[in-house]
Amino acid sequence: MKIFFKTFFASLLALFIFSLLGFLILLGIAGSFSKEEQKTIEPNSVLVIDVAEDFLEQTKSDPFSEIINKKKGKVPSLSELISLINNAKKDSTIKGIYIKCQQNPNGYASTEEIRKALVDFKASKKFIIAYGETITQKGYWIGNVADEIYTHPQGGLEFSGFSYETLFLKGLLDKLEVKPEVFYAGKFKSATEPFRYAQMSDANKLQTGVWLNALYTNFLEGVAEKRKIDIVTLKGLANDGKIQNANDALQNHLVDGLLYDDQVKKIIAKKVHVQKEKSISFVSLVDYAGSVALRGSGSGKIAVIYADGDIEMGKDQKGAIASDDYRLLLQKLRNDATIGAVVLRVNSPGGSSLASDIIWREIDLLKKEKPVVVSMGNYAASGGYYISCGADSIYADANTISGSIGVFSVIPNVEMFMKNKLGITFDRVKTGQYADMPSATRTLNATEQRFMQASVDSVYASFKSRVAIGRKKSVSYIDSIAQGRVWIGADAVKVGLVDKIGTLNEAIAAAARLAHIKGYSIKSYPENKSFIEEFIDGYENSVKIKAIKEEIGVAQWQTLQQVKGIQQMMGQPQARLPIFVVNHP
Repeated sequence: MKIFFKTFFASLLALFIFSLLGFLILLGIAGSFSKEEQKTIEPNSVLVIDVAEDFLEQTKSDPFSEIINKKKGKVPSLSELISLINNAKKDSTIKGIYIKCQQNPNGYASTEEIRKALVDFKASKKFIIAYGETITQKGYWIGNVADEIYTHPQGGLEFSGFSYETLFLKGLLDKLEVKPEVFYAGKFKSATEPFRYAQMSDANKLQTGVWLNALYTNFLEGVAEKRKIDIVTLKGLANDGKIQNANDALQNHLVDGLLYDDQVKKIIAKKVHVQKEKSISFVSLVDYAGSVALRGSGSGKIAVIYADGDIEMGKDQKGAIASDDYRLLLQKLRNDATIGAVVLRVNSPGGSSLASDIIWREIDLLKKEKPVVVSMGNYAASGGYYISCGADSIYADANTISGSIGVFSVIPNVEMFMKNKLGITFDRVKTGQYADMPSATRTLNATEQRFMQASVDSVYASFKSRVAIGRKKSVSYIDSIAQGRVWIGADAVKVGLVDKIGTLNEAIAAAARLAHIKGYSIKSYPENKSFIEEFIDGYENSVKIKAIKEEIGVAQWQTLQQVKGIQQMMGQPQARLPIFVVNHP
């Protein structure tokens, strides 16, 4: 027994020391990252903007990447990027901007915000050079703002027009004998079409053609202005397939030259008056962000709430707009006397109609205490519009996808699939006629179908009513522009769903005016977690995901994520855009 206790306590002590050392090491790592190293920018520097980065609405920090490579762990948010470009405009140490424009994963509205900031930067008379070995159309959307844009001699430029593609599941479901029961309100509400049709409906093709052509027109107008080529000629180049390689792009004046990377660097070297390209002081966005103070100053305070992702019921939904989290956050800001105004930055295709209504109610209460302005990002549609419609003022980008005021619900009927494909049958005992409603293992009867449609219609009526009150329009007028129809930002202004075309910064300035605030600082919400919280959460999630992937395989994991997305829509009224969407360019 004596030996047992001796061994036990020795092991316990070793475990305690090991845990303490681990904690201290983790604390030391956290401390090293909590103190941002102040960067010094050399004179005659060039700011590098790689638009292949995905500039999210809020800065996301990856603790694991930061440990390995601190610079790779952080990417500025979209608003930070805009602020950095604005600061570089008046910063005497920054002589120009070098844009890497090969790829661009950012949304159309985000792309336009970046482009506007770069156009404004050019008023400083500083240079902008753009380059990509191969340049996608979305990369070119930003890159063509440059004074000079180059591509690789063996590279090229995509210039073929825009297309939109949706995946349809009806044929697969028919083969599997799965019969989804679909209930919807709004003839343009296309989110359920993959379950109902094998191709797009005429109404959906109509609305898609309108907003897709509006996006394309915006793109062509930007090219026409900067390249001094008329839109008819540009459309001809795309429609006739005349841009197939780098030389085609040069011959048709879409780029200024075919150069290798070192040759582009020599051009930049001349502009900053250095002899060799290796002497150029290139400054990354991360380093530049560490050298300047982006926060405003003044006695006022404006809260910017980022509502980014699907709208879902509950709390702690990573990457989503969770109803409980945002309800509590909005209540907190309503009761915070130090906050003079609130800007809600919405980047959401929608989701749960109930969660949307919960958030709408809190915004309605909030605006009775202080001004609330909405700034729409890439998407503010369906549920994303639901939570926006009650604001004092709504700003959107010209390319924002908005509207989609409609509701749907889907009940999958897998009875015949389970019986005929798997040999599984179901039986039940219930205390009431509708106790098992809705059910995925039997067909709903006519009365139950009527109940489901009535529920969808009721939510749709509430949705239209919220919009009518918020936009100060009649319900009948809102119904005429609703029906699930998608509106691009510029058209949303024309029909009254949006007040003005403007960026997030312009929305913040509007909120300050409404609150009669002159000098102000900005506080972003939801607040970022500490390094240790991010580290622990990230570790737990990565271990869990890795274990599941290893057990079921990567392909099955991806299928599981798609099934989860569909599952969230089942049985409950939804206000969301289609989930199976592939966009080209």
